[in-house]
Amino acid sequence: MPVGGLVPSATDNAADLVVRNAKIHTGDPVRPQAEAIAVRDGVITVVGDDKDVAPHVGPATRVVDALGRRVVPGLNDSHLHVIRGGLNYVLELRWDGVPTLRQGLAMLREQAARTPKGQWVRVVGGWSAEQFAERRLPTVAELNAAAPDTPVFVLHLYQSAVLNRAALKASGYTRDTPDPKGGQIVRGRDGEPTGMLLAAPSALILYSTLAKAPVLDGEDKKTSTRHFLRELNRFGLTSAIDAAGGFQNFPDNYSTVVELAQAGELSLRIAYHLFPQTAGQEIDDLARWIEMARPEDGDEWLRLNGAGENLTWAAADFENFAQPRPELAPGYEAEFEKAVRLLMENGWGFRLHATYDDTIRRDLAIFEKLAADGLFPAGNRWLFDHAETVSADSLDRIAALGGAMSVQNRLSFQGEAFVRRYGPGAAADAPPIRAMLERGLTVGAGTDATRVSTYNPWVALHWLVSGRTVGDLVVRPPHNRVDRRTALSMFTEAGAALTGEEGVKGVLRPGCLGDLAVLSEDYFAVPEPDIAHIESLLTVVGGRIVYAAAEYEGLDEELPPVSPEWSPVAHFGGYQATPRIGPSGARQAELLGQAVAESEQHRQWRARRGLAPDTESTVFDPCFSL
Repeated sequence: MPVGGLVPSATDNAADLVVRNAKIHTGDPVRPQAEAIAVRDGVITVVGDDKDVAPHVGPATRVVDALGRRVVPGLNDSHLHVIRGGLNYVLELRWDGVPTLRQGLAMLREQAARTPKGQWVRVVGGWSAEQFAERRLPTVAELNAAAPDTPVFVLHLYQSAVLNRAALKASGYTRDTPDPKGGQIVRGRDGEPTGMLLAAPSALILYSTLAKAPVLDGEDKKTSTRHFLRELNRFGLTSAIDAAGGFQNFPDNYSTVVELAQAGELSLRIAYHLFPQTAGQEIDDLARWIEMARPEDGDEWLRLNGAGENLTWAAADFENFAQPRPELAPGYEAEFEKAVRLLMENGWGFRLHATYDDTIRRDLAIFEKLAADGLFPAGNRWLFDHAETVSADSLDRIAALGGAMSVQNRLSFQGEAFVRRYGPGAAADAPPIRAMLERGLTVGAGTDATRVSTYNPWVALHWLVSGRTVGDLVVRPPHNRVDRRTALSMFTEAGAALTGEEGVKGVLRPGCLGDLAVLSEDYFAVPEPDIAHIESLLTVVGGRIVYAAAEYEGLDEELPPVSPEWSPVAHFGGYQATPRIGPSGARQAELLGQAVAESEQHRQWRARRGLAPDTESTVFDPCFSL
């Protein structure tokens, strides 16, 4: 936008981008607030006000007027399956944010009508039955009615999947198909599969079934990934730590982001982990990878960050909170110790999927054994993910061993199931975020998208601040919530620390990467329920405008059209934004009370200055006058 008062004058030190007239939360304690920022060659050069950036405006500088909006450092999701999500994004029908099952089924019916023969309609994560007005899952009969001939797969959290008749046939499930270990194929009275699959408690039955669906080829993988990254940019995300995951093979499934990075077409910075895929072969895989690469290989756009979130399959605890806690094999420690020793001796960090304190305590016993050999703490970055039931004693041990934590808002979507199984007392500290922070641990925040939580980080920020699920159940009381500033730092500074980039990322100060977001609403001022409805209107990564909406529409880079043309994303988009809730009756009364109080304060101000009688205001009602 042309901005009056900023005349291009700079020559040698001209900025590429200037954002001014903003309410900037920098995250930098030296200068926590600012009004303008300048970026040159991908790096912040000036943080201040208009007069500070004016000398850096040249003829080619793009000047953006933030129109008084809130600007924050670019968000960093510390646990996001971004690589896997990108490879599948355009194939998936997203129910993220959909308020009713009725609407979800209507979307499914419409998508089935345009999906070509041989392809599936798949709803894969980002929603919970608790978010629907109906508070239930779709039935098999509803899926059959919506799509009688097109295979339909609907994944619900880590708990279950619902398949229609056509999907059962395409998956090859019959009355003779045995139940896989840790999973159940629900059968009717006649012994035939009904269409319901249960994680009991392992989710592998769900993911192995999904893996039977067709995948994208060649250029479509790149297009899908670029559109997914743009969708993440829509919410102000500028970085993510990829947590790898099942069925994500290295190097094959990483080739798409590597090619995009080489072409300069990534719009999100990615630090990735490597996850051994074959049980019994984990040590060999890790040893081979250690010979191939080292953590932090790469650049600020794409870099290796270590191993995990599984090191050995036997050490993984599954988190279907509708089922009892899994009992891990009694002897997994031997192979697990070999894996950890191999990584620590070769300077590799790691992350560990650990839902339950029972698992964490067994893992810590191994780390303490290795500490006697000087391997803990040894400077390698390592952390536990999830940790919903971690104990105070375990947190003390993690701190002593130099570990960190990464928490996700899985209980935004699974909170009701957790309460039903473990009770509200246990849920109040699931996970114990304040206890983690009080011990000085680095605590990154993330979503664990896309197969459980939604990738929208503002839903996670709302959960951190409010303690509420998407079904509006209060799970975490005030003693285990964090304030808005702390929650934001968990999505910015802490994420940078988990990749060793705290010196260049997560705050807005000169010398740091030029990653920021201009928000649709002021995160620090909106009513708490509306935090989840915030989006970015302008997202900047390294001085590049990678997402632009509202007044800024058209300033971002053009993407190739969504392919294939029948893609659900081409017709419905991704996250289904819902209107702001608006004040409830109680909130309205509170706001009216505030207005009355402000009115009285204004009267007193006038009285002190002789502009009004110095008497308390009285209500005059002619109906009661004599």
